[in-house]
Amino acid sequence: MALILSIETSASACSVALHSGGQLLHEIEVAEQQAHAARLAVLVQQMFKATSISAKELAAIAVSSGPGSYTGLRIGTSVAKGLCMGLEIPLISVETLTAMAYHLSGADQSAFLCPMIDARRMEVYAQMFDGNANAVSATEAIIIDKDSFHELLERQPVLFFGDGAGKCKDVIRHRNAQFVDGLYPKASFVGAVAWQHFQNRNFADLVAFTPFYLKEFVAKKAQPVF
Repeated sequence: MALILSIETSASACSVALHSGGQLLHEIEVAEQQAHAARLAVLVQQMFKATSISAKELAAIAVSSGPGSYTGLRIGTSVAKGLCMGLEIPLISVETLTAMAYHLSGADQSAFLCPMIDARRMEVYAQMFDGNANAVSATEAIIIDKDSFHELLERQPVLFFGDGAGKCKDVIRHRNAQFVDGLYPKASFVGAVAWQHFQNRNFADLVAFTPFYLKEFVAKKAQPVF
């Protein structure tokens, strides 16, 4: 069966996963702030050692394409592209929110799924999916207030989850708002969706591919020394 190595660097946790024919073999995660640059290549090597699988056996590399951390996405993309070029295998791009929604698909057919990625302060990157993880809205950067998603919540339940959902609990107080704790972007979620792309030969352009940042990067101004 086809072996796919998946990389997730869109959030604070950095992880890699290995799937065979869509079945998870192994996953390694490091939950450290700003550890992606120093740890990602090490995690890939640890994966090969833990599974006794050679890089040459891989059929494709999958990467979480965002939205999320600008720096994290760049690091994940760079490593994924480097592996693909060196091994001469295809690159698979999986949107982060889609992978999260797919993980919860089928959990509650009556509810919408709304994965959220923290974008600092009261802003989140979010997208709405039906119970089968089919997108019903575009990805947006949303500043959360008490009226957020009110029209949708009046119609049916919505499951909010992801590292951006926790800060919304005390703001979105509607009776149909349900929050799922402990669910955040993971390489194993990316790999599950990547297997579908692989079967359909839905590969990214290795040269032209760039992450889905959603918002332009804004550099912080240097603080004066004196």
